[in-house]
Amino acid sequence: MDSLEKQLICPICLEMFTKPVVILPCQHNLCRKCANDIFQSSNPYLPIRGGSVTSGGRFRCPSCRHEVVLDRHGVYGLQRNLLVENIIDMYKQEYISSRPSPERKVDQPMCEVHEDEKINIYCLTCGVPTCSMCKVFGAHKDCQVAPLDSIYQTQKTELSDGIAMMVGNNDRIQGIISQLEETCRTIEENGRRQKSKVCERFDHLYSILEERKREMNLKVSSEQEEKLNYIRGLTKKYGDYLEFMTKIMETGIQTLEEPEMAVFLQNAKPLLQKIAKASNTSHLERVERGYESMDHYSVHFKREGRALRNIDFIRDDDDEEEVEDEEEVGVEAASGEVDLLGQLNEPLPPLLPPQTLSTRRPAASS
Repeated sequence: MDSLEKQLICPICLEMFTKPVVILPCQHNLCRKCANDIFQSSNPYLPIRGGSVTSGGRFRCPSCRHEVVLDRHGVYGLQRNLLVENIIDMYKQEYISSRPSPERKVDQPMCEVHEDEKINIYCLTCGVPTCSMCKVFGAHKDCQVAPLDSIYQTQKTELSDGIAMMVGNNDRIQGIISQLEETCRTIEENGRRQKSKVCERFDHLYSILEERKREMNLKVSSEQEEKLNYIRGLTKKYGDYLEFMTKIMETGIQTLEEPEMAVFLQNAKPLLQKIAKASNTSHLERVERGYESMDHYSVHFKREGRALRNIDFIRDDDDEEEVEDEEEVGVEAASGEVDLLGQLNEPLPPLLPPQTLSTRRPAASS
């Protein structure tokens, strides 16, 4: 039945053919009314009488574009397709007999008070639809009423305008939502970018601190190594002197054990000279007190610590001259603090100036 119904659809009105049905020379079918409409639209300057063209003309079939030439009778000169009309009649009878009987359809609501009366007027005073009996005898006899169709058109127009306004509002709200979503994405991207910049600046600060730590430790290590080399050399000198004295002592003991007086006297005098010479330690250096101290390399970072603790983002009221033009980073020391990076790039003076080893080494004792 569905495939048959598709064959009975007019290509112009897209509904089932309405009698009379005419057949074109190309064997396609049209409702006569649809054929007349398409013919008039194709021949707008032909004379019309009684709603139809009274002289010949031409138009194209909407299905195959075949040109249809009409005589002086117009579309009324086209042959009716009685077979299609009979098929339509049989189809409608079959369709009505095969479908289940529908429930009773109420074309128009009835009055609740007067059940036999249809609602056909609108009470403007109460703002409700009602029936004529209610206006004559009922609760709305003193009210102002109007026909349903006028109120229907008015309220339908108002409802349509309201819906159109809501559609416009919805479009605007959707636009705002899109903008807010885009703003969220922009905020996330800006946040990631700024956090990356902050990390870069802190990494740069770490590298400066690490470089300064390395340089300062290098100074301490340099003097440490120099002092150690000096002490090791001095230790070797004292060791050599001790070994020399030990050999003289051993020689003296052997000389004391000599039984021959002549031999003893021959060896004693030069030995005594050596002992006298060896007893003189004036040629040996001595380390003065505090030489081992490295306290002159002590440093204090109170000022720098305050600057580090006051690191913050740039404020709108900060002096623009304090911000470097080539670096767009949202981190700097708080207002009134010394520039931390400038402090760390400058050499840090020790608490006490380091003395050279030549001034700290003692002169040989006299």
